[in-house]
Amino acid sequence: MTKKIEIIPAIDLIDGKCVRLSQGDYNLKTIYNENPLEVALMFEDAGIRRLHLVDLDGAKARHIVNHKILETIATKTSLVVDFGGGLKSDEDLRIAFESGAAMITGGSIAVKEREIFLKWLGKYGSGRIILGADAKDGKIAVSGWLESTELAVIKFISDYQKQGISKVISTDISRDGMLSGPSFELYSEIMETLPGVEIIASGGIATMNDILKLDEMGVPGVITGKAIYENKISLKEIEKFITAPTSSPGE
Repeated sequence: MTKKIEIIPAIDLIDGKCVRLSQGDYNLKTIYNENPLEVALMFEDAGIRRLHLVDLDGAKARHIVNHKILETIATKTSLVVDFGGGLKSDEDLRIAFESGAAMITGGSIAVKEREIFLKWLGKYGSGRIILGADAKDGKIAVSGWLESTELAVIKFISDYQKQGISKVISTDISRDGMLSGPSFELYSEIMETLPGVEIIASGGIATMNDILKLDEMGVPGVITGKAIYENKISLKEIEKFITAPTSSPGE
């Protein structure tokens, strides 16, 4: 393989703290660190280049909330930050990009306010606008996963691919935060059906072996959170993976 999967750790924010939810349930919240910058710096030290930063307060409030933390991480680390959660208006997007987001992820807005999302795609380009395609039983879920829709995941992504979207983050909600392994079948189907899509797998990553299997499948990127915070995957393991030469025999 010429290009390794990119490991993208997640920091989810509630009340300015680094948390994880289980299956998107705000009542099943674990606080892992009260200082997100400290966590981001640890990721940077391990050789990680990219961060998935989610404003869970924003997702609930329906507007950007934790932009100061975004700004702090963007200015005090070299991490390329993709930011999501609560981005509903042009003003939210302006604040996110001015606060240092390299990319934004739009999920609910892409479902509920298609015209706005397409306008953003036209203005900022497919390099900076990521489609969030969160799945529950093969259907799209929105609003911090509080609502399910009847939209089939593959068709939803395909429709946006025709409009120019190339980057997609797809989380299998039933697996998120459960450490039960990712939805290999879903990502395989997306890659086979929509070969031009740069899919980032998310949800359920439990061990480094899950990441290695996604890498073997040719998945371009993977988001992991809880497995790192609960030391199922160590930053040392990630660092070793990042620094190991590509295409090594038996890798």
